[in-house]
Amino acid sequence: MELEDRIVSQFHNSMEINAVTIEQYTPLIAHAGELLLHCLVNESKIVCCGNGGSAALAQHFTSLLMNRFRQERPGLPAINLSADAATVSGISSDGNFSEVYAKQISAIGQPGDILLLVTTDGRSGSLIQAIQAAHDREMTTIILNGNDGGDVTSLLGPDEVEICVPSDDPILVHDAHLLVLHALCDLIDYQLFGGDF
Repeated sequence: MELEDRIVSQFHNSMEINAVTIEQYTPLIAHAGELLLHCLVNESKIVCCGNGGSAALAQHFTSLLMNRFRQERPGLPAINLSADAATVSGISSDGNFSEVYAKQISAIGQPGDILLLVTTDGRSGSLIQAIQAAHDREMTTIILNGNDGGDVTSLLGPDEVEICVPSDDPILVHDAHLLVLHALCDLIDYQLFGGDF
């Protein structure tokens, strides 16, 4: 029974954090969906990054955009900067890891692009430098964050979006981020392709 109790507890904790997140952030998630639509309609791209499990979530999101979400549709321009092992390891070994995303953003970022950054606590130097590089390239930033927001929160401009899951447990933050990313995919498909998607 002890193992079953742990399973039930994990699900209940996740449902509680998801409920609080959706109560606090539904308008901001909708706004982020509008920003992403505007980016895509204007033939710009979505650039994603994160570290560890957040990198995996960023890769999942870009995969859904490039391929499909629920139904077949044209691929959408999105790139995950965390996924290129050769580039990530090269920048890390030749310089330092804090530059790993900033260098890529400086190389490929264009005005009108969106940086979608995924983090559980907003404290990584690589993500701080990524935001600074995105601002230098006149990109808009959307952050999926957690805990108290960390250091990245203060870097956002007034038109940028932060969805900060109110938990210091990174696993629960990841659970909520996955739902938010799926909601964003749904909003993009709905706005671009209509109610059948």
